[in-house]
Formats: sequence, structure tokens, C-alpha cells
Amino acid sequence: MKMLLVSIICAMALPAMASAVSVSEPPMPRPSLSDRAEEAQRFADWRDAFRVKASEAGITAAVFDEAFRGVTPSKRIIELDGAQPEFVRPISDYLSRAVSARRISDGRRALEAQAQTLAAIEARYGVDREVVVAIWGLETAYGAVRGDFDVIRALATLAHDGRRQDWAEGELIAALSILQSGDVAQHKMIGSWAGAMGHTQFMPSSYLTFAEDFRGEGRRDVWSEDPTDALASTARYLAHHGWVMDQPWGMEVRLPADFNFMLADRFLSRPAAFWNDIGVRGMDGGAIPDFGPAAMLAPMGATGPVFVTFNNFDVIKTYNRSNAYALAIGHLGDRMTGGAEWETPWPTGILPLNRDERTEVQERLTAMGYDTQGNDGMIGPNSERAIKAFQLDAGLTPDGLASNRLLTQIRRASGG
Repeated sequence: MKMLLVSIICAMALPAMASAVSVSEPPMPRPSLSDRAEEAQRFADWRDAFRVKASEAGITAAVFDEAFRGVTPSKRIIELDGAQPEFVRPISDYLSRAVSARRISDGRRALEAQAQTLAAIEARYGVDREVVVAIWGLETAYGAVRGDFDVIRALATLAHDGRRQDWAEGELIAALSILQSGDVAQHKMIGSWAGAMGHTQFMPSSYLTFAEDFRGEGRRDVWSEDPTDALASTARYLAHHGWVMDQPWGMEVRLPADFNFMLADRFLSRPAAFWNDIGVRGMDGGAIPDFGPAAMLAPMGATGPVFVTFNNFDVIKTYNRSNAYALAIGHLGDRMTGGAEWETPWPTGILPLNRDERTEVQERLTAMGYDTQGNDGMIGPNSERAIKAFQLDAGLTPDGLASNRLLTQIRRASGG
């Protein structure tokens, strides 16, 4: 994901899930002086090796030394990066928070307050203003929650930690390049714990490619209290990735009673005429409009809302590859501009799987002859088609949904 590797669902200005902590647990022992000295030396060794890479990438010694003056690794960032959620939320829960009444009303006020600026951005880049504002709203609550971590320290911590070193070092070099360009002073270069910056949470590499000085002040200031440059930069990003003005991201649809869910493949697009010919209709009974190839997305399988998605949905996913995120952005933009709520209720009692459970699904399916072509805990096209094949053979609706119910069915079929 080019734009916001760090922004997958967990960093969207949504309320954090509380975790249970036992008050009876003894406090963690503090590192000894020797441990701290050893850690400091490891960081210094990494920094010195990275200094060579930065120099080879064109970062001057003066910029590097000033940027790293006093920088030490952050334990808090390591904790945030390594935190593994013990449960995952149903998409309906996520969407209700992402597209809340408050976020919709705040978005409408933002559209009004920034109307002149947004009109100019829309005219230059050909990107509908509501999608830009929706991203702003979901990423930072319209600028209210932009992060307060020093970006150099955050990325240096992640690079030194080593789990994603190549990625973090690449972003760190990009961040140093931003400092070297003079667009921002280091004390103002703040963002999320993973280095995403400004009103719409650009990673440094994306900033270098897409950030705009829309105000004409000689620097691309996505950190300013004035969101103009950040909004323009977001529009430029979407335009580059193929946004088509005045076309929808998608629409909720009604399926015919005899619909074959083997056709509902989020990884395969078909012409609108195909969907119309088999009886798929809009919620008002009208035909599916022709905005080019359209895929069918059934995020809760056969029991929840179903959508036909167009080109602009895929463009949103270049910003964040989560289907839930793209649905939230599309729906938030629609609601801000007078669109209706979705009609089909979300089902209850059907829960998503965590990564270990998804891996178990893959392992059990493959052992039963439904090859998922990998057991990485990620449900991609191969896993989804394997799930559908299992469901079809088991006499179930082949909707491909990896859920708690599916796992129970697979366990029974595979002997426990």
C-alpha cells in the first residue's frame, strides 16, 4: 500500500478499544543501567550505519546530524507497533463509528467552511470535494487528531526495531528529504506513531510525490492549522490514481432471489450489463449504471448489505486497502451531501476472525483438498474461492465469508 501503510483501520481518529488489565499484576521490572546502555549502543550502531545510507540518498551531514540530535528510541512506539488486538470488530461496528452522526454533521460544516478552497481544488484536480473531506474526517476528525509524535524519532524507532526496517528506513530518508527541502522545521514535523503526517495523514514518501503548495507560500505545509495544502495534496493523490469526477464509488444493490453467490467475487469486475442481465438492481429498482467494470462486494456474505463497486472505490483503496475503510469513505461522502443510509440491516452474531483463526481456516481447508495456496492468515482471492468451494460442497450458500460460523463448520467437517 503506497499511501498509508499505518492507517489500516486502527489509525482513523476513531475511539480506541479499551483493553483489560489486571490490577493484581506486578509492575514490569525497569531495565537495568547495563540494559539501557546496551540498548543505547545498539541504537547508535544502527544510526551510524543508516547515516551512510542517508548520505548515499543525498541527505547532507548537516541535515542528518541536526535531525538526529538527541533522538532516542521510543518505548511507546515499539509498544504501539507490536500491539496485537485480541479481537476484531464486526464491520458494522466499525462503520457505525466511522460514519457517525457527529462525523457526518462535522463533515457538512467542513464542506461549508472550506467551500471556496474546495471548489478551487476540485477545479484543478477533478476530484469530488466530498471524498477529500471524507478522508480528512476519517483520518484526523477534520484536523482535530493529527498525532503528536516527532516523525523522525518515530521512524527511527521503527527502523532500529527491525521488524519493518526496509520500509521504515525508506520513509525516514523521505522525512529527512522533507527537512532538507525546507518545507517544515523538525519541531513542526509531527504525526502518528508510524510517521503519517498532517490533516490527511500522508506518509513522507507520499508527501514527496504528491504534496502541493496550493496556497502559493513557497512550501507544502500539510501541518498548518489551515488545511488547504493537505486537502489539495489528497486530491492530487486521488487524481493520480485515477479518480473520475462525478462518478460514484459504488451503490447498495438488491439481488434476485436465485442469485448465485459464486458470482459475488470482489476480485473480479464485470460490465454493468452483466449484472443487469442476471437481475441485480439498485435499491430503487433501477438498473446498475454503466461506469465501467463493476465488482460485487458482500462484506457480510449473503446475510448483509451487498454493493456494486466502481473505479472510484478502487482509487480510495490505494489510500488504504481495507474494504471497510473504502466503504466508510464512500458512504461518509454520500451522507455529507444528502445521500441516504444503507437500507439492508447488518446481521448480528456473525463475527470476523482474527489472524490465527484465519490461518486455521486456510490450513484446514488445504488439508481437506480446498487449496488456499498459502496459510498467511490473509483472506485473498485464493482463500475466498477455496471457502466458496467448501461451502458449495457442504450445501451452504457460497458467499466466501470467513466468519466464526464458517470456522465452526470447517472444524466439524475436518474432524474437530
